[in-house]
Amino acid sequence: MKLLIGENLKRMRREKDITQEQLAEMLGVSYQSVSRWENNSCYPDMELLPTIASFFETTVDKLLGMNETIEKERTDAYLSRFQAAISHGDVEACIRIAREGVAEYPNNFVLLNKLMYALFIAGDADGNIPEWKENMIKNDAEITALGERIMKYCPDQNIRLEATGRLAFNHCEMGRKEIGRAIYETLPPQDFCKEAQIWRGLNDDEKLPFIRERIYKGYSALCAGLYAVAEAELISDEELIKVYEKRLALDNLIYDGQYPNADWGTANTHYNMAKTYARMKQPEKMFEQLRIAVKSACGFDARPESYPVSCLLLGERTWKRTDFETGDSRPLREIMREKWLASSDFDGVRDSSEFKEIVKPLN
Repeated sequence: MKLLIGENLKRMRREKDITQEQLAEMLGVSYQSVSRWENNSCYPDMELLPTIASFFETTVDKLLGMNETIEKERTDAYLSRFQAAISHGDVEACIRIAREGVAEYPNNFVLLNKLMYALFIAGDADGNIPEWKENMIKNDAEITALGERIMKYCPDQNIRLEATGRLAFNHCEMGRKEIGRAIYETLPPQDFCKEAQIWRGLNDDEKLPFIRERIYKGYSALCAGLYAVAEAELISDEELIKVYEKRLALDNLIYDGQYPNADWGTANTHYNMAKTYARMKQPEKMFEQLRIAVKSACGFDARPESYPVSCLLLGERTWKRTDFETGDSRPLREIMREKWLASSDFDGVRDSSEFKEIVKPLN
C-alpha cells in the first residue's frame, strides 16, 4: 500500500497554519527534512511518527494513510444515513450524523461539507423548523468557519467550489451582501467550466454519457432560472403564466412527453399557476391547475423508493426517493394544505364547495 504521509503531513500542517520551518523547529529537525517528507522523497524516522501524530492530534495510522479504505467505507455509511435523513427533512438528524462523522474523521472534507450544508439548511425559512431564525444566528459563525476552512485547505475542487458558493450564500442571507458577492466573484464563469471544455479530451465511448449528463445539468439550471424569474416577482401575472407554461413545456420536451406527474416541481408549478389565476380572477383556470397540483402532491407522497425514467436526450436514469432533499419533514400534501393554500390569493374561493372538494385529498 502506498504511504500517504507526505500528502497528509502537508495538509495537516496547512490546516494548523504553520510553516515547514515552524514544524521543523517543534520536531527538532531541519526544515529541509520536512520538505523532503512532504515531497515523498523520504519518510520520517519511525521514532518520530508518534510525536508527529500527537502534534496533529491524529493517529500514526491516519498519518501514514494506512486506514484510508476503512475511512472511505465509514464515510460512505455516514453519507448514506445523511441522505436518508435529508430526504425526510430531518435536519437535526443530518447535523447529528455529520457531527458524528466529523468527530471520527476531523479532517474529512466530505463530512465537513455535509455538516456545513446541514447547519445552513437548519436556517431555511421554507422548511418547518420553528427556530430557523435562531438557527441562522446560532450557526452563522460555524458555517463561516467551515466554509473558510474548506476553501483554504480542501484538495477536492468540487467540494471546495460547493462550499464557496454556500459560504457566499450564507453571507448574503446574514446581511453581508458585499462579502458574499466578493466570494461569488471568485467562482469560475460558466464558459470555462469543465463541461464546456472537456469535450476534446473524451474518448468516443465517453461522449454520449457525457452529453446526456451535460443536457441534464443544463436542463436543471434552466429550471432553476425559470423558478428564479417567477420568484423575483418582477413581471406581470400574465407573463408569470407564460413562464410556468414554459417550465412545463421544457419538462415535456426533455422527457419526450413522459415527465412524471408525481413530482414536487410539477405540483409546485401548477400550484403557482393556480395562485396566479386566482389573482387574475379566472376561477375556471385556477381550479383546473389546482386539481393537477393536488394530484401531483398526492402522487409525490406515494412515489416508490426508486423508478426508472427513459428518454432520448437523457437516456436511462433512475430516480430514487432519497434523492429528494428538503428541510421540511412534512409530506407534500400537508405542506400544500397548511402552507401553500394558506396564501391570501385563495381567500376569494376558499369557502366555495368546488375548492373544498378539490383539496379534500390533501387531508
